Amino acid sequence: MYIHQRKDWPNFTWDADKISPLLGAVRHNQGKILGQMQALGFKLQEETMLKALTLDVVKTSQIEGEQLNPEQVRSSIARRLGIEIAGAVPAERSVEGIVEMLLDATQSYAKPLTAERLFDWHAALFPTGRSGMYKINVGAWRADVMQVTSGPMGKEIIHFEAPPAIKVPAEMQQFLDWIETDQGIDPVIKAAIAHLWFVTIHPFDDGNGRIARAIADLQLARADQSPQRFYSMSAQIQAERNKYYDILENTQKGELDITPWLEWFLDCLMHSMAQTDEVVSKTLIRAKFWETHRETQLNVRQQKILHLLLDDFFGVLNVSKYAKINKTSTDTALRDIQDLMQKDILEQEGKGRSTSYRLK
Repeated sequence: MYIHQRKDWPNFTWDADKISPLLGAVRHNQGKILGQMQALGFKLQEETMLKALTLDVVKTSQIEGEQLNPEQVRSSIARRLGIEIAGAVPAERSVEGIVEMLLDATQSYAKPLTAERLFDWHAALFPTGRSGMYKINVGAWRADVMQVTSGPMGKEIIHFEAPPAIKVPAEMQQFLDWIETDQGIDPVIKAAIAHLWFVTIHPFDDGNGRIARAIADLQLARADQSPQRFYSMSAQIQAERNKYYDILENTQKGELDITPWLEWFLDCLMHSMAQTDEVVSKTLIRAKFWETHRETQLNVRQQKILHLLLDDFFGVLNVSKYAKINKTSTDTALRDIQDLMQKDILEQEGKGRSTSYRLK
């Protein structure tokens, strides 16, 4: 028996004595982070928020096995929020769609969540009306059986089966009425329940996980009473992906007492907040670097590489990697690198085939 088949569905219960200390710690960290950000000043707040939102978009897609270009995501978010960045690049429609959804969820958190708004999110995620090679119902509730799976095609693991399609409209209306009504539940707890409840119904042909996480982000923004996002729940869920699927599956096959799910969600949220210190540290390093080199003449290729090196550059930088990233010749790449060395920005490591470069 799945949780949605139980007699008292969806009357969730939980052990307040177990949850209260975790919730108190989360609320304390929320206040601490917002205080930290106010002390940083507007420009650094922008940088930190841009980093957190970029992570959120990239990681929520990775959970579903989709790899987005982080630079496209960053550029799309910056453009929509009016944040000026160097080395902006055009974004593909698939990137624009998920950025649209996440920004609508977080920047317009006070707007009511309605079926029409969810349909708009779904249409943004699937602008071609297809998921991969398959045609799906876009901007409408699903009309077929839905099994929630993970893993590669042909080797899927079935975690649970969602309610029959005929029940979806009524189930979703009940969910939307609940999320827009004040039941005296802490908004953070409400974010955890909303995530679980939506995933249980699984109302769309595809995209349910990403939309569930966007709903949680919307509810967390309501908890913060702020559109500014400085931590990424999706990044932490991706880091704990196996635990995420395990707790979802166990909860779907359990009772309506969802204490273990709430404990996991709050713990995951705590870990995501802990990453904010690292994000702030990197933001300060970036800010100091660009302040130091504000008068330095850099071409677009050089700016792009420096942004990557200041963020999460994978491996070592050499001439061939520089050329590949910028889609240019190795001769041009070498000239750019030599110019950056003359400007005291890069330094060389190793010799011959082992030659690489790093920020000085």
